[in-house]
Amino acid sequence: MQITSPAFKENARRALSDAQLQKALGHVRSGFIDKRQYAVEALPEFDALRDSARAIKDHTLAHLDLYLEAYEEKVKKAGGYVHWAETAADARNVILEICRAAGARTVTKGKSMITEEIGLNEFLEKEGVRPVETDLGEYIIQLRGEHPSHIIAPAVHLTRDQVEADFRRAHDHLPVARDLSEPESLLGEARRVLRYQYFQADVGITGANFLVAETGSSIIVTNEGNGDLTQILPRVHVVVASIEKIVPTLEDVSQILRLLARSATGQDMSVYTTLSTGPRRPGDPDGPDEYHVVLVDNGRSSMLGTEFQDMLRCIRCGACMNHCPVYHAVGGHAYGWVYPGPMGAVLTPSLVGVDKAGHLPNASTFCGRCEAVCPMRIPLPKMMRHWREREFSRGLNPATQRYGLRAWAMFARRPKLYRLASSFGIPLLSFFKGRKGSFRYLPLAGGWTRHREMPAPEGRTFMQQWRDRDAQKQEARA
Repeated sequence: MQITSPAFKENARRALSDAQLQKALGHVRSGFIDKRQYAVEALPEFDALRDSARAIKDHTLAHLDLYLEAYEEKVKKAGGYVHWAETAADARNVILEICRAAGARTVTKGKSMITEEIGLNEFLEKEGVRPVETDLGEYIIQLRGEHPSHIIAPAVHLTRDQVEADFRRAHDHLPVARDLSEPESLLGEARRVLRYQYFQADVGITGANFLVAETGSSIIVTNEGNGDLTQILPRVHVVVASIEKIVPTLEDVSQILRLLARSATGQDMSVYTTLSTGPRRPGDPDGPDEYHVVLVDNGRSSMLGTEFQDMLRCIRCGACMNHCPVYHAVGGHAYGWVYPGPMGAVLTPSLVGVDKAGHLPNASTFCGRCEAVCPMRIPLPKMMRHWREREFSRGLNPATQRYGLRAWAMFARRPKLYRLASSFGIPLLSFFKGRKGSFRYLPLAGGWTRHREMPAPEGRTFMQQWRDRDAQKQEARA
């Protein structure tokens, strides 16, 4: 996947002027925010579970090597194989070797952000292996040649009319006069088309929401059941997961699962929670003949022990972007890579470098909603500030920002000069004040005033008002 994060500002401008996108993004509140609120209010111990889940993940990350080794041992004991991939290229090559060994021409895939991260689909296609996405949202954007705009709702940026047009274009073997006016009819058509693909695939590839060191199990949560069909019908099942997905025990998973669906979709639990432990055993009615797990690092280990380690607690629920006003305005594609929203503003610079993703930590109002709703209590605003500091220290942000901050620091360290400048500056700003008491235009701030109002000063500085108030108190005492 091509990284366009350096062009975030241009991406955002296009998104703001895209009427179809703005219409689609209007459904985020009803589809996510309100439902999450109802689900959380119905669970009195929700905050206590958040504290417990944070402690579980912090403990796991502190002993990550031990739990990964324990997990590998359990997978092998169950008859599976574990492949370690330090980089995205390593992971792609391992998966290709598994597909070639199986003679696979077609693979089915469950929704997986890590396979998006390593660019698996494009790679397999170039090598003659056709990947078929089976999650409905992923299937839709695959038809369009796009990438997900949301980590749990990949096609949230599209309207129903757009999906209908894509189905009529791609499913040209079906009757032209068929009725696709309702979401149920679109779902039914996708189901009929994809059912055939499950039986054609020699390899099924899924991600993993969790990996359990205690049992060697991988766990996926879905609402469509496509993940189950992807992993039990083909002869080979490949699990692709990043190393931080490990948790110590099934009891630990049970606690975090109570947070995941409520935070993501407002459900008590997802419709399907599926555990896989090794290949088919004698007497099993179904399941793969081979079971492989590809453990991907791709920059995670370099985050350990840094101010960004807390990001590795993320369980990919999407709550942060569901509540982010910036995401609401521009959608996910503007962020230019796999992970959008506040979590992407922290994770993307960690994985691809602040030189390529330095704009993303700046795409935040710092309202704090992302941290407030995060089920794992990840301090996203604090980590975005750390990235801003690194961007500034390396001189990667615009020169106007650097010189502007230096000018501000010069005045802020000299109180007399600051008071003198503000006493002249505030009256001067009144010339730009609109009728409603806000700025209609402001030099050097046109990017702000073009899209939103900025309150104007009332005429006197804070220090002047403080002195007057203090003088009044002195008179009253006298």
